[in-house]
Amino acid sequence: MKANWANDKCDKYDYLIAAFCGATAGLVDVFFVGAPGQTKLGGFSDAATDEIVKKFAKMLGWSPRAGNEGNVGSAIGFLELKFKVNYENSSTKSVNGLFQMSTKNHHYKSLAHSPDIVGLFFSILDQFTNTASFLSDGQLIRIDTSDSNFELRGSNFVSKLFCGFCNWIGHIMSDVAGSSGGRGKGLSGRGTGLPLPFSELFLLGNFGGFQVGKDRQTLAVIMTRAFQEGYDARFGAAMAIPVFLEELMIRVIWAIKRHFYSKKDWEECIPTNEHPDLRIMLIVGNATLCLIDGADAAIRSGGNALIFVLHMNLVAWTRLLLLVFRELRIRYGPAIDEAVGNFLGSLGFSEKYALKQYYQRLNLLNKQMEEQLKRFIDGVEKEYKEFVAGVEYVMIAENGTPAERMKKSCEIAEHYGVPLNRIMHSTAELDAWVKG
Repeated sequence: MKANWANDKCDKYDYLIAAFCGATAGLVDVFFVGAPGQTKLGGFSDAATDEIVKKFAKMLGWSPRAGNEGNVGSAIGFLELKFKVNYENSSTKSVNGLFQMSTKNHHYKSLAHSPDIVGLFFSILDQFTNTASFLSDGQLIRIDTSDSNFELRGSNFVSKLFCGFCNWIGHIMSDVAGSSGGRGKGLSGRGTGLPLPFSELFLLGNFGGFQVGKDRQTLAVIMTRAFQEGYDARFGAAMAIPVFLEELMIRVIWAIKRHFYSKKDWEECIPTNEHPDLRIMLIVGNATLCLIDGADAAIRSGGNALIFVLHMNLVAWTRLLLLVFRELRIRYGPAIDEAVGNFLGSLGFSEKYALKQYYQRLNLLNKQMEEQLKRFIDGVEKEYKEFVAGVEYVMIAENGTPAERMKKSCEIAEHYGVPLNRIMHSTAELDAWVKG
């Protein structure tokens, strides 16, 4: 559907309502979200996460001792023992010194710890292949973990795939509120949680020279340090509250105005994305929220890029980008490609080089993922063929004639690479071998 901004059907009251809702949410963000360790809503989201972890552990059989029911560290420890994995490397030494890593950032650098589709893919892959996958310095690094004594449960491919998925879910729940060592009874720290979904892709941004104190650091380093300061999934839940509040206020007021002011039936006042005026109001409201959030982060940062990131509401900015791109796609379709091309053409050499480097790293990561997936599929196919061969052998061994059993035995021996001159293809060869 092609349209222009003049036909968005918003009147001045719609814009005022959207701006007011966005400003209200922006003030909530500034005074109640702020930065990790300086947030009131962050304490609420941390406590809610702890309760979810304890309920999940109880559902799976956690029975704490009397007086220990409220100890989230005990629940985490229970889940850690129940859902062990092979990719729990947590230090530079544990990855053979290939890159710098510590207990404070290993959940960020370990791809299988990401609570998104990327994390699920690498968790399944690592469990099947006994490896651990990491992103560091813009590179995908894979470590052999065959000495970890980890064994993926399951008797065949489907059951192993299911067990791998359940193991990922369980291990994610054991880490989302920190580790048992950091959340034990008597400890006041919040522990190291999990990264925001897809924020691990920032580790591919090994470029830039952003000012942090007296040093200049890359985007990947800054985002790693932000995670270490508590910019994790729990803080992400706190950041989502003002975004949810702003959208809820706009949708409710839009529905009320549409019914009482525009005299529409309530059936026509359901706030869906089919209404152009509502979509524009959401963009205006979210943009106002982001404007206040960005201004607050810039003022508080004093030119320090790390402090700026810690005060920036990444959830709100991501939501704004998604709303804008969706609206552009609806209204202008293919013309967006031309606009993007013009924008890239206007960039300077250094900006183009940085974008090109990031794009190349994304392509490299995609290629490496495709290669790993191909190896994984080849391994699954091989295992399936072996499984089928074994089933056929058992069936023939129970019901077949001696000649059929011998033929099948030879086929299995050839499948596993036994030299032809060492395979008995007939009873005559067997008798000759016995006599010889």
